[in-house]
This record gives sequence, structure tokens and C-alpha cells, in this order.
Amino acid sequence: MSEATNIVLKKPLDKMTAKELRELCISQIPQITGASGMDKDTLVVAVREALGFSTDEENKGPSPYKQQIWALKQQVRTLRAEKEQLAGSQRKDRDRLRRKINLLKKRTRRLAAAA
Repeated sequence: MSEATNIVLKKPLDKMTAKELRELCISQIPQITGASGMDKDTLVVAVREALGFSTDEENKGPSPYKQQIWALKQQVRTLRAEKEQLAGSQRKDRDRLRRKINLLKKRTRRLAAAA
């Protein structure tokens, strides 16, 4: 285990390809046997266990921002319905609604990424 703590990863394990993970296992982590026959998910789990990384990402549970995201999506739905009613006229109002919808969608994406 003391040898494994000296390993420096160039990128996160989830972003590495299966080939890169196999090379890492074969060259730097001798505790993992049978790496050449494992798929990517199995390799990631094995490397995390060998290096002693916590698996908090897998056990997070629901997003803490779930209610906020849901409320923003409700606002988007109502604004889209309002925009549909203005379909034939009032270009300024439609553009205002379109920009507002775009902003709300960006906020939902940011909240989802932060979780």
C-alpha cells in the first residue's frame, strides 16, 4: 500500500480509458491481478480500492438542489406556455421570455453540476 501512495494520476480515474487503466494497473499497482481481462468499470473500482480512495461519489444520494431545480423547471414550463400564447405578435416580449428561459435553463445546469 505504501508504494501505491506515490502514484500520481494525470487525470481522474473516470476520465481515463480502459487501456490507460490497464497500463496503470500492470506497471504501477501490482496488487491488482487480472487487469487485462477487466472492463473499465471494474478497473476503476479496483484501482480506487487499491489506492484507498473513498467512493463518496457513488453514495451521494439525491441532489441537495433537487427542489430548486424542480422549481426552476416549473418556471421554464410556465414561461414557455406564455411564450406560445404570444406566438403571432409582440416580438420584444417573446425575446424577453426566450432570454429568461435560457437563463433559467443555465441555472438548472449549474445546480445539477454543483451537486
